[in-house]
Amino acid sequence: MSGKTRHDRIRNDTIREREREREREREREVAPIVEKLVENRLTWFGHVERRPLDAVVRRVDQMEESRDKRGRGRPRKTIRETIRNNLEVNELDPNLVYDRTLWRNLIHVTDPT
Repeated sequence: MSGKTRHDRIRNDTIREREREREREREREVAPIVEKLVENRLTWFGHVERRPLDAVVRRVDQMEESRDKRGRGRPRKTIRETIRNNLEVNELDPNLVYDRTLWRNLIHVTDPT
């Protein structure tokens, strides 16, 4: 894993500690995956909302909303519910998607490097 062998005569505890330190450094370099997923989801939402009403993506989105019959059990979480939740958590107004640069700046997650 770290390129060391038994011939190097390094104790396991020392190797483990070095690997923990490297892992901590790597964690500082990457943005949290959940925040990146939210950013990508909201980017897609902005893209779809800016499309004309007769675009295929918008028509499919409207078809999903009009689907009324659901099966037994707990209903599946829809993309609309997830996006609505992301908008509420980040305190964003859906009408801001029409200003692309503002929207991008509001939803962008910076890497902590």
